[in-house]
Amino acid sequence: MDNTNDLWRIRVEKLELLRQANVEPYADRYVRTHKTLEILERFEELEGQEVSVAGRIMSKRDQGKVIFTHVQDFSGRIQIYIRMDELGQTMFDLITKFDVGDIVGVEGKVFRTKRGEISIHARNLTLLSKAMRPLPEKFHGLTNVETRYRQRYLDLVMNPDVRQVFVTRSKIIRVMREFLEEREFLEVETPTLHTIPGGAAARPFSTHHNALDIDLYLRIALELPLKRLIVGGFEKVFEIGRTFRNEGISIKHNPEFTMMELYQAYANFEDIMELTEEMIAHIVHKVHGTLEINYQGQNLHFQTPWRRLTMLDGILEYSGVDFRSIKTDEQAYQAAQEKGLHVEADATRGKIINEFFEEFVEPNLIQPTFITGHPVEISPLAKRNADQPEYTDRFEAFIFGRELANAFSELNDPIDQRQRFEAQASERAKGDDEAHLMDEDFVQALEYGLPPTGGLGIGIDRLVMFLTDSASIRDVILFPTMRPRDETVQDEDEGAEE
Repeated sequence: MDNTNDLWRIRVEKLELLRQANVEPYADRYVRTHKTLEILERFEELEGQEVSVAGRIMSKRDQGKVIFTHVQDFSGRIQIYIRMDELGQTMFDLITKFDVGDIVGVEGKVFRTKRGEISIHARNLTLLSKAMRPLPEKFHGLTNVETRYRQRYLDLVMNPDVRQVFVTRSKIIRVMREFLEEREFLEVETPTLHTIPGGAAARPFSTHHNALDIDLYLRIALELPLKRLIVGGFEKVFEIGRTFRNEGISIKHNPEFTMMELYQAYANFEDIMELTEEMIAHIVHKVHGTLEINYQGQNLHFQTPWRRLTMLDGILEYSGVDFRSIKTDEQAYQAAQEKGLHVEADATRGKIINEFFEEFVEPNLIQPTFITGHPVEISPLAKRNADQPEYTDRFEAFIFGRELANAFSELNDPIDQRQRFEAQASERAKGDDEAHLMDEDFVQALEYGLPPTGGLGIGIDRLVMFLTDSASIRDVILFPTMRPRDETVQDEDEGAEE
């Protein structure tokens, strides 16, 4: 920090004056009797009683021999009334050196001002932490999006609605965990570092382990270790954990995100479909008290059962192209050309079906909808459909045109799985760096026998977006991935000294 900065210099001078007066500006601890919201809600009971609160000074009005401040803790904020003739000149002079942003402890009696505001009539203020930087200017708050994400701590201080988003996020995860545990799912933890990245079509982040002299990858999915546990005899497992994909950043994607994956032995994708809609509806109701919510101006209805739609039926409905009459890769490529879709000349029919789906169907899936009937080429870990082996027993759940969940009857045929991995290796050799790698250990695990199993993955961040009406995934991740900036540049939202 440049000490010539005027605002910094002013606060340094105040800091030194406080220390000269034997005031320690960075306290060790402070005992509170109440939170601010508790006082506001229980005023009739607490009126006239002595209380102690602690929090950050959010406003300060100096009226000569009287000072009004508002102190904010996690639960809310309350007004503090300070009189010179009651605290004495010495303490009052010290308090005048307290700034907006400082963290203080307050002792005093609860009362209501003549204007009707519930307040604390202070008899003592204790400085707990001196803020050396001013908070953003009070009339405009912290509005710059770049600053809000980079300096989330300021965002949380200045914007109570942001804090509530993360309170809701915590509740969503807690309710999901309780729902699964009530159904005898066991929560487990699996490695974040993998020798082979698997379980999804995505680019991994790589690192190197010096002691073992091997390359390792941050996991791109939770899937394969969890299925190994089903092989080992666990019958219902789930994990909520961080996942990493070396991909672009958008309002829907962050390189580091949170997934919930579960696996249930002796179940198939239809069982998991029922579990999914029941769980999401349960979470929505627990969080909002209703099954109808508004997201970005669109009313969403989570009543069960949700709509079921095959991928081919969706393409026919929204593009007019019937892939049931298109049997070859060449015919599929021609259909793509006619619709103006850019696909590789050697793309398979299955991949082209997926391109049609993403272009014409996904944006129209506003209400909760299950999409089934995915081609085997884009589902290397899913069981083939018994009647139509070119498709898989898989579903994806879509809301507001965005994928929320992915699930399937797990492929437990080790010979088929090896062939699928080999086909993925061929795609990788052609330049598809998101294709799956061969995982010999996983195939070996299947050779010992994986029971019929249904699996599910849900993007926690996207679920939180829907349930907090957040437009961007960065609004629901406390510290989203950002490009480094020049730390010498002062943030434009930093305000003037008050």
